[in-house]
Amino acid sequence: MRFAAVLNQDGGTLRDIDIDAFSERLRHALEAAGHSVQIDIVAGRDIAAALEKVIAKRNVDVVLAGGGDGTISKAAALLMNKKKALAILPAGTMNLFARGLGIPQTLDAALKSIVDGEVIAIDIASANGQPFIHQFSIGMHAKMVQLRDSMEFGSRLGKIRASVRAAWVTIKNPPALKVSLTIGKAEILTRTTGIGISNNLFGEGHLPYADNPAGGVLGIYVSVARRRHHLAKLLLDMLRGRWRQSTHVEVHQTDKALLKIHSPTKKFSAVMDGELIRLERETVIEIHPGALNVLVPARGAQARAA
Repeated sequence: MRFAAVLNQDGGTLRDIDIDAFSERLRHALEAAGHSVQIDIVAGRDIAAALEKVIAKRNVDVVLAGGGDGTISKAAALLMNKKKALAILPAGTMNLFARGLGIPQTLDAALKSIVDGEVIAIDIASANGQPFIHQFSIGMHAKMVQLRDSMEFGSRLGKIRASVRAAWVTIKNPPALKVSLTIGKAEILTRTTGIGISNNLFGEGHLPYADNPAGGVLGIYVSVARRRHHLAKLLLDMLRGRWRQSTHVEVHQTDKALLKIHSPTKKFSAVMDGELIRLERETVIEIHPGALNVLVPARGAQARAA
């Protein structure tokens, strides 16, 4: 296969390694397996332009994106409904989308899985037409990300510490949104501290990522927690993958939902694949089955596509 790799030199673990030496290992591994590869190492601010450039090339079969969740999300959005496949070098803090695809979490192990990987079609979701690969969320998550991004951190560990501090501040003073959710013919009107909508249902017993990336449904998670200790318990349940057992969250599934904000505040934020975006008063969220081609470890390809 013909690869084009775009590595974000400012992304996660890539900024902490000798990226030139790693790119040579990448080149050697792919060429030794009979593939061809062109490699671009770019700054974070230039990622979108670099991805657009390689995706536009005709002599590319697979676009290999190396970086954190923001980099991978940008690549996936640009590759939606295209024949070219996405390969992932996970270099972020959580790498939840990559985990759901069974991609190893270290760079060298991920590279080995790419060398003999197999292309499958999986789902991608969108919010008002903007694609996302993992989750769209409002309320507590948006406030946590906003607080975290206002803190200073220069490493992956520093980002984790900032996230913990932001979570604690948010739990002590949670937002409360009056919203309605239309799922099929049913409309749910509620006041909530947070709603998360995932690209396929999160699995059980692990961090929040989908076990089946081709399941064809959105997972909708509505927080019904109000008190501080209930919010803390909900956060812990989320991290341990105990959604179904939690009494502090309502879980729904659908292929399309309409979210309306009824709170009087003029400006709202949402989080899409870890990045803050402006939240509209009305948002249509839907899933697009099989709209993204991805390269996954070969042994797990058939099971994950089932």
